[in-house]
Amino acid sequence: MNQKTFSKYFIKFSICLFFCVPPCVFAQPVKLKGTWEGKINAGVDLRVVFHFAIDSTGNLSGTTDSPDQGVKGVACSDINVAEDSVHLAVKAFGATYNGKLINDTTITGQLTQGRSIDLILKKVLKVSTYNRPQTPSPPFSYTSEEVEFENVDSSLHYGATLTIPPGKGPFPAVLLITGSGAQNRDEEILEHKPFLVIADALTKRGILVMRVDDRGVGKSSGSFKNASSADFAADVNTSLNYLISRPETDHKHLGMIGHSEGGMIAPMVAVKRKDINFIILLAGPGEKGLKLMEEQNVALLRSAGFSQEAAEDYRSLYHSLATGILKSKNNDEAKKNAYAAVDDWKKITPEKIVVTTTGIHDDSTEKKFVDLTTEAFNSAWFRYFLQFDPTQYLSKLTCKVLALNGEKDVQVQSSTNLAGIRSALAKSKSLAYEAKEIPGLNHLFQHCKRCTVAEYGQLEETFAPEVLHLIGDWILKNVK
Repeated sequence: MNQKTFSKYFIKFSICLFFCVPPCVFAQPVKLKGTWEGKINAGVDLRVVFHFAIDSTGNLSGTTDSPDQGVKGVACSDINVAEDSVHLAVKAFGATYNGKLINDTTITGQLTQGRSIDLILKKVLKVSTYNRPQTPSPPFSYTSEEVEFENVDSSLHYGATLTIPPGKGPFPAVLLITGSGAQNRDEEILEHKPFLVIADALTKRGILVMRVDDRGVGKSSGSFKNASSADFAADVNTSLNYLISRPETDHKHLGMIGHSEGGMIAPMVAVKRKDINFIILLAGPGEKGLKLMEEQNVALLRSAGFSQEAAEDYRSLYHSLATGILKSKNNDEAKKNAYAAVDDWKKITPEKIVVTTTGIHDDSTEKKFVDLTTEAFNSAWFRYFLQFDPTQYLSKLTCKVLALNGEKDVQVQSSTNLAGIRSALAKSKSLAYEAKEIPGLNHLFQHCKRCTVAEYGQLEETFAPEVLHLIGDWILKNVK
């Protein structure tokens, strides 16, 4: 992982989970017609695909996909071609691409969305695919129904899928809640579709499952960019209300399964409703957001090959940056506090560690780092998350709870977060709760080898079968 990539990646709250949708763009008449594919490195390799067509009047149009995040068909605009140079914009993501046509099959250039990153595109007949053997495909042994519904108060529209067991209902019902970042209903990333896999497994065991596109994704309306976890909790409430309206739903056995940030949102929703019978937290947080993020950055650095000294030094910078920006009243003050934190840290930190962990080696790179950090930390979502304490909700739960974490998770540390969850649940009124660490699994509940974020897409397994069985067994045991 290069230094620029590290600086960008480690100020985000994780993938699944925790990635921003990559930019998109591009153009050039007849030579550009067709499909072009390349990769950017954002902690993991993410494919970027452009499709270009020429209409009957000779005008060039284009769309872009991010297959690894389930993003398809986003329109490109401002397509300009001059000799061998190519320029495009993708306004939906505030992104541009500037490239040079090297030959009929290669374009080299840079994709810019806040910062620039190299992107080499190759003309292809077919977009590359990964082997995902767990992804279910029809015909199914149950009913899979596409649905849409509204929140009248907010004027938001939602798209979702219900998977309904065969036979006579009503059935125990569960709503799946995605992790951070704009996710589709399958929580799709790197062609893995964990929520589709979970829904398939549970529905085959007689459980009705609903999975919903995040706001601003797929068939759901609204803006994801300026929303916080509190807004996503409101979306979950709307989805639950729709699920309850279905005649197939057993109102006495209604639950939620939340992954990562979804494991933070489920308790937020459950404490304010009387109809939630159970929740399952998959890599959900059990400690304050800032502490979780500090631990995450240390773990990610260590998994990327950095020394413990470098990781701990970066932790101190992260803490100073976050606290300084959080107490600021405007963007100018946030940048001022960020510069002060960086300058103070540089005075006590070996130069080699400064350069390798942040990419800062002169005034220009320091400005880029501060700008990027301020933009990320000062967003509505990040401010809310850094100050969030999940224990205030966990300790007030009255429903049944199952909390699971992968032992090798480098995004939500298993030992500290499960300890926080156990401690909070011990104070709750929940009559049945368990918190388990699952050996050998990462943040996506895959059996991992190197157990890095970069490995997520390299693994063929989408979701550990034993965890699918564990979840199903626990639900059926606790809805009797």
